[in-house]
This record gives sequence, C-alpha cells and structure tokens, in this order.
Amino acid sequence: MERPDKDLAFMLRYENIAWYEDGAVRILDRRCYPRRVEFVTCRTHGEVAQAIADMVTQSAGPYPAAAMGMALAAYECRGKTEAEQRAFLRAAADRISHARPTTAKRMERVCETMLEAAEAAWRNGAPVDLAIKARAIEANNSRYEKIGRIATHLVDKFPDDGTILTQCFAETIVGMMLKEAAARGKRLRIFCPETRPYFQGARLTATVCCEMGFDVTVITDNMPAFVMQREHVDVFTSAADAITLDGHVINKVGTFQIAIAAKYLGVPYYVTGVPDTVHRSASDVKIEFRDPSFVLEAMGVKTARDGVKGYYPAFDVTPPELITGVVTDKGILSPYRLSDYGDRDAYEVVV
Repeated sequence: MERPDKDLAFMLRYENIAWYEDGAVRILDRRCYPRRVEFVTCRTHGEVAQAIADMVTQSAGPYPAAAMGMALAAYECRGKTEAEQRAFLRAAADRISHARPTTAKRMERVCETMLEAAEAAWRNGAPVDLAIKARAIEANNSRYEKIGRIATHLVDKFPDDGTILTQCFAETIVGMMLKEAAARGKRLRIFCPETRPYFQGARLTATVCCEMGFDVTVITDNMPAFVMQREHVDVFTSAADAITLDGHVINKVGTFQIAIAAKYLGVPYYVTGVPDTVHRSASDVKIEFRDPSFVLEAMGVKTARDGVKGYYPAFDVTPPELITGVVTDKGILSPYRLSDYGDRDAYEVVV
C-alpha cells in the first residue's frame, strides 16, 4: 500500500516526525528546523515525554511521538514478567500523555490505543515493541487519510487563484490541503504569521508551503488585519488543539485576535478538525502556560532588559460566533451544530 505521506514535505513524512528503531525514538527537532536539520534521540520513554514537553516536536508531532514512545517503553521493560510489563506500560502511558496539559485527553487516547496493541501482542506471543510500532504506523495512515478527506472539503472553499492566511503550524492539514490544491491546479498565495515565540509559522508552515511549490510570505504576528485588508485574503484557516462540543476552538495563542479581525473584515474563518467529546465546553480545557522568559527573546537572542516580566499562554479560545465552519472529514459543520458529527471517531487526532 502506498503511504499517504507520499509527496508531502520532508518534515511531514513519518520517519522525519518520530520513529522507533533499535531501542530508540528519533524525533526531528522542530525548534531549529529548517535552518538546521537535527534529530533528538530518546533512549527512554521519559526522554520522549521530556522532548514533547520541551517542544522538540509540536502541533500533531507529539501524537506519533507518543505512540513511538510507547514502543520504546515496551522495549525498556522487555525482560520483565507480563504483569510487570503491563504495569510499566500503564505508567509510561500516563507520563507521556501528560507531557503537555492542554492536549492530555487526546494523548491519553493515543497511548490507550498502543496499550491495546500491547495486549494483542501478549496474547499472540509477538514482540510488544514491534506490535506497538506497527499500530503507530497504522494510526498515522488512518490519520493522514482522514485529513486528506478534510482537505478536499477545505480546498473547496479556496478560489483557483486564492489568497490564504494561516496560523501557527497546522501540521498534516497544511501538507494535505496543498497536495489537494496542486491536484486541482489551484494557484494559492499563502501568508503565514510568524507565530512567536517559537516561530512555527515562519519556520515550519512556510517551509512546507515553499517545499511543495507554493507562493508563501511570512508576516509578523501584528500584521494579519492589515494583510487581510490590503492583500485581499480570501480565507483564514487554522487547525485546533481542541474543539469543544459547544463550538469553541482552542488553538495557538493569537488565533482569537486574527478571528476577530477576520470577522470584522468579512473574511471567512474555517477551522479543521473534529469535535472532542471529552471537552463539552471551553471550561473543560486547561490552558497551558509556558516559561515566560521565552517572550523576552527571539530564537535565543534576548530582546528585553533584565527585570522585565514576560507572559506566555500557549493557547487561546476562539468562540463559535467568530467561526464560519468546522471542516471535518464528513463535511463542513456549523460550530453550533457539532453534535451532528457524532461520536464515532471523535477521539482521533486530526491536526
């Protein structure tokens, strides 16, 4: 079977996100990519959890990293009894899934799926680490195929010569929407806010767009309203770290203010993803606050004087009245009608 990551940009191919092999997990270090192509090698599942917490990988990257981290955990405890291995993997799942708080519910589901693979391996007498790795690859295939269906609905909303504004790094949907647009012969112009303090838009989204042959321009985080007005943006789109059942979108901080500007200027805002049944409302989601010192520097270079304080929420909450539609694999839903999606695949990660 041809893998669905075929023809996508370098950083969207499975081996270049997170990959388990020979008792280690290798993760592309997105903190320095694309200026440097470096991988962090994790020898324990704890190191995988730490790499996720330290944002070695982000957007959807932590999900395959978590799955591969569970394979590594199985390798770590391979000499123990089955009961001891089961307890070890349960503890590893808890540690990995709670590496970052805002996405903990989705990460728990990823790790639970890997535990199911371990149970099957014990029943069949198969190597547990390889069984989990195989399940992780299956999950990648399923996710990419599902996001491909989302991309078809999203690209329907793009004019043939459209101008698109993104936010942060929407991972797989960026690659799949560009692959779909190219297949349809659509010539898109893309504007990417830089997304401080890690610059995911400037470094990651823009790199994927450029590598896949699209016209892409990086702007600073205080330019979206001007760009939407001056450059005649047709669509603003982002993924989501969580979509609550009452229609709120939790995404990289800055999404809310862009959505406000888009609403004022009449630019439709389409969010990609599926509703999370574990989050009935925005109050169910814990907003992660990270080290405030990061906002006092730019890529390691200090920009503020000593004694100045920083403030760094990683995400914000966009209310449903600012959202034109939630683009799912089943079609585009009103943020007020997310219950129409149904519960069937609502735990799957579709960033």
